[in-house]
Order: sequence, then C-alpha cells, then structure tokens
Amino acid sequence: MRQPNRRRRPLRKEGEGGRDRWLITYADLITLLLIFFVVMYAMSQLDSDKYQLVTQSLQATFQSGDSILEIGSGITGKADTEKHKNPDAPQAEPEAPAEAMTERELAFRDQEKALSDFMAVIEQYVKEHQLEEDIFIADEPRGIAITLSDRFLFDTGHAELKPGAAPVLTKLASLFEGLDAAISIEGHTDNVPVSRWSSYKDNWELSGARAMSVLRYFIDESGLDPAGFQYAGYADTRPAADNATDEGRRKNRRVEITVLRQLQQ
Repeated sequence: MRQPNRRRRPLRKEGEGGRDRWLITYADLITLLLIFFVVMYAMSQLDSDKYQLVTQSLQATFQSGDSILEIGSGITGKADTEKHKNPDAPQAEPEAPAEAMTERELAFRDQEKALSDFMAVIEQYVKEHQLEEDIFIADEPRGIAITLSDRFLFDTGHAELKPGAAPVLTKLASLFEGLDAAISIEGHTDNVPVSRWSSYKDNWELSGARAMSVLRYFIDESGLDPAGFQYAGYADTRPAADNATDEGRRKNRRVEITVLRQLQQ
C-alpha cells in the first residue's frame, strides 16, 4: 500500500533563525555598563582625607624633586640653561630672609653672647689662679652654673665665709654688675648629720645658711641689687656624687651660683 506523500520540510539555511541573537549582545552590553557605573560610584566614596593626603604628597614630590637630567632643576622645575651655557658666570647673591629677626630672637642672641663672654672670663680667671680643684663651670640649660667647693668657702659644719673666699666672690660680683640676669645661689651638703654641738639643727639649716652667707657678701660687701638674687638650701637632697665615698661627699658639699637664662629659644 502506498504511503501518503508527505512533504519534506526544507533544511534551514545557516544564519536563519538567529535574528534574535542581538538581544544577547545587547544584554551583555547593558550588564557591563551597570558594572562600570557601580565601580565608578564605589570609587567616588573614597576617604576624602586620604585622597587629600595623597594629592599633597604627589604635589610635593613633583614640585621639589630634582631631575636626573644634567640641566634639570626638578621634575616640574625649569632648567638652569644659563648656568650650563656659561658655568664661569657670576652667580646671583642669595635673597635676604623674607622676615627680619623678631625682637625676642635678637634679645635671645644678645643674652647668649653675654653669657658666653661671662663664662669665658670666669674660666680664664680659674685657670690663671689655679682653682680648677675648687671651682667648676658648666653651661647648663637653665644657665651658667658656677660650683664652689666648700673647702675654700667654709670650715666644717660652719656657714661663715673664709677670708680666702673674698677674691673669688669679688670677681664674680664685678661680672654680675654687667649682666641683665637673675642669680640663683643654692647650698648643698653631704648626707652626714651635723654635729650635736653645731649651731644648726640639721643639714637643711646649714645649706640654707651657707647660701645666705654668699648672698650677703654680694649684697652687703659688693653692693649689688638684692632684687637680682634668689637663694635656697637643699641639704643632701640633690647630690652631685655618691655619698658612699669621701670624694663623693666632698663634691656634694658645695654652693652653686647660677646665672639664669631669662629667655628660651
């Protein structure tokens, strides 16, 4: 029996039926655009402080850097062509400071010069009179410190000045007259208690009395203005050496006279 005649469908040619594939490409493009704008939005939320810091750092680098080129003056600088064209040409003098020194800076400079001159005179006096074992001079932050050993100032356990101390104190007084500075006088002792026959109750009274004796010499004998002085007694609370040895205790029995700095830089 003959089969019914069925019409065969023609085969589709290549490319037919793909008319809608552009939608896939379009969707991909839209997705990429979306991602791009999301990334841009995220970048816009950077820490503004960090961004400013990075910007300043880059600007400083490009403005102050030196070029590796021979005639370069910096990454963004101008080449000094005239200098390289004629290296023997005289160079311009540096410009003067934009701002003159302030009144305080001038006063500080004058003060330091006066203290330096004072220290030089005292050091020369000590050297000429061979007093290196009894007088020590130091430039400290608070001022010029002159440490006087008690060996030539006082007898043991006493606060009355020895006659041999007068020349040194007179020399100091003559120098103090030319200084516009305050003078601090501080007495110190070792940690050995005062004798029970002493006129002083303890080392506090002894150290204070010794500082006062030096102060009195400057005021009463040399006629200096008492307004420029201050004094204190510290007993054994501020030792300069170890009290466990005779040498250390000898260094601790002292009077320190400090020409105070009035200005700080």
